[in-house]
Amino acid sequence: VQLVESGGGLVQAGGSLRLSCAASGFPFEDYAIGWFRQAPGKEREGVSCISENDGVTYYADSVKGRFTISRDNAKNTVYLQMNNLKPEDTAIYYCAADRSAERIWFLQVVLDDDLWGQGTQVTVSS
Repeated sequence: VQLVESGGGLVQAGGSLRLSCAASGFPFEDYAIGWFRQAPGKEREGVSCISENDGVTYYADSVKGRFTISRDNAKNTVYLQMNNLKPEDTAIYYCAADRSAERIWFLQVVLDDDLWGQGTQVTVSS
């Protein structure tokens, strides 16, 4: 099983990035995918999540209206489109998978520790 994030980088405030989370080794369509981030010296926080079946989405208040999560089950990939980026969005972004979107979003946990990606760095300069 594997989750691989990509798409991070350095961008100026107000810019955009699209992160990708490519999955393999498990039935992707049966799993919800969440995006988390962790900035230096701060706790990990949930950014967004998309459910495993009906595409229900969740967003942190800090990113609502700026970030959009989507999934392409044919490509086993979840995307996080990030617009109007701010310096406070600087962090390592991770994706994670679980059979329950509610567990990812409301409990901020996944049952299988193997279903975490390695992270991708996003840096937003002011």
